Amino acid sequence: MSVPQHANVAILTGASGGLGSVIAKRLVMEGFQVVLTDIDLDRLRALQAELPQESTAAVQLDVTKADAFRQALELATDKWGGVGVLVNNAALTRTTPLFEISAEEFDAVSAIGLKGTFLGCQVLGAYMRDQGYGRIINMASLAGQNGGAATGAHYAAAKGGIITLTKVFARELAASGVTVNAISPGPLDLDSVREILTPEKLEQVMQMIPVQTLGDPDYIARLTCLLADSQAVSATGATYDINGGLYLR
Repeated sequence: MSVPQHANVAILTGASGGLGSVIAKRLVMEGFQVVLTDIDLDRLRALQAELPQESTAAVQLDVTKADAFRQALELATDKWGGVGVLVNNAALTRTTPLFEISAEEFDAVSAIGLKGTFLGCQVLGAYMRDQGYGRIINMASLAGQNGGAATGAHYAAAKGGIITLTKVFARELAASGVTVNAISPGPLDLDSVREILTPEKLEQVMQMIPVQTLGDPDYIARLTCLLADSQAVSATGATYDINGGLYLR
């Protein structure tokens, strides 16, 4: 397998906050050049200001539009010669009770989480297939495996769909030098988690976790980098569970 010079160029969606910003910082720390993307351009620029300018580019990206991924690819190609890594992290997290979820909210959550991941895999997967190399990492969730004890049904369904899409694209692209994997975190030690869960609900979640602690976001970021490595040839079609023992298989 030939590894292109731009193997360490990554496109990251949902980069501006929560887990996305942690992944962005770790990718840069590990020597990747990163196209930071998000729908919120102001927060994106604030994140970029914290990182080495020579290692990053920032572009507003609506993950529900295939052309937006093509534009990010074009930017990365102009700046660094191409793309070797895609991290599909963008999501819309909602905890709306099951029978209160509107059709519009279901569509919005599904469009960003599931459709966005599909389009990223489709656009970048075709490009990577043609160049004979690529690494795609999709951010799933424990919610997609256990039905979402603390999140909404629409979020859980989207994350479950991401796990299935990961298998489909992995099988399709395996012979082309492109690996596709998913990471499925449980509850993480993030401000964004505390924003969507009441203190009482968070305490209930903590009591349910066998290891008795929230997950480390930077560990998820380090695993992302490991799967993005050129040596990760045989790691494909897998979902990596990091959930503190909440879901065992």
